[in-house]
Amino acid sequence: METIDFDSHGTRCEAWHLPASTDVLSTADGRPVVVMAHGFGATRDSGLLPFAERFAAAGLDVVLFDYRGFGTSDVPPGRPRQDVDHRRHREDYHAAVAHARGLAGVDPERVVLWGSSYSGGHVVAVAAADTRVAGLVSQGAAMDGVRALRGVQQVSGTGKGASLTAAGLRDLARAVRRRAPSMVPVFGPPGSAAVISSPSAEAGYGAIVGPTFRNEMCARGILRIALNRPVRHAAAVRCPALLVTAERDDVAPVGSVHEVARRMGDRAEVLRLDVGHFEVYVGETFERNVARQVAFLEHLLDPGRLRGSVGGGA
Repeated sequence: METIDFDSHGTRCEAWHLPASTDVLSTADGRPVVVMAHGFGATRDSGLLPFAERFAAAGLDVVLFDYRGFGTSDVPPGRPRQDVDHRRHREDYHAAVAHARGLAGVDPERVVLWGSSYSGGHVVAVAAADTRVAGLVSQGAAMDGVRALRGVQQVSGTGKGASLTAAGLRDLARAVRRRAPSMVPVFGPPGSAAVISSPSAEAGYGAIVGPTFRNEMCARGILRIALNRPVRHAAAVRCPALLVTAERDDVAPVGSVHEVARRMGDRAEVLRLDVGHFEVYVGETFERNVARQVAFLEHLLDPGRLRGSVGGGA
C-alpha cells in the first residue's frame, strides 16, 4: 500500500493505493480498479481497509481516498474543514476515478465504484454521470435525504429535526458573516446534539473510526441532507450494481435502497442482511458481506467472461 494524491478542483486529495496482489483479473489492457470513499463525515481509515485488502487480494487495484477537507486531504481555499457536502464529495469521486484510470497497469475501462452509507448513494449518482464505469458496489446506503430526515424524526422525535435545522441555520448565518463555523458532533448517543444519534450510532460508529476521524462537522451541512437524493439518478445507471442492504438499518432508510433496486431493474443485485447499519463492517456479517462483494466483482471483471462478450458468447 502506498500513499498517493490527486487534484480535485484545485485541492489535493490524499489516498491509499493498494496494487492487486494477483494477476487473475488482468488482461492485455491492465488490471481492474475499485475507487472507494467513506460516508457521512468519515475518513478512509475508518473501517474500509479490510474491504480494500480483500479486493486487492482478488486481483483489483484499489484507490481509497479522503474527500477534500477530511482526513489527510487538503481544505479547499476559502472553505472550512469538516464541511459535509454531497455535491463536492461526488466531484471528488469523479476526480479519483480520473486519476485511477491513469495509474500504470490499470485498465481504464474497468473502473468500479464502491461506497458505504452516505457514499453508498454517491456512487449511484457518479455512475449515472460517468457511463464508462464498469460496475458499482453500494452498502448500507443513504439514497434519499428527505426520507432520512423523516427517519430521524421517527426515531428521535420532531424536536430533533427542529434542533438540527436550527443549528444548520445558525451556522449558515455565520458563514454569511464570514465567521468561524459552528460545529456539531457527527455521531452521539440518543438525545444528544449529534446529527447521527440513533440507538446504534454511538457504539457502531465508535467501533470503526480511525485516528484521523474528527467527530465534528459544520452544522450548515445539515441543511444539505434533504438535497442529497441519489434515488433520482438510479434509472440512469447503466452498469451492473450490487446493493447490500442492512434490513434493520436505523440510520439510512432501507426502503430507499429497495427503490433504487427497483428503478435499476435487472442491472441490480441485492444482498439483504438482517443486521443494523454498522454491522456490515465487522464480525461474521463483514465476512459474509465482503465474500459476496468479491464474488460479484470476480464475475463482473472475469477476463474469460469479457473475452466471451467480445466474441459474442455468454
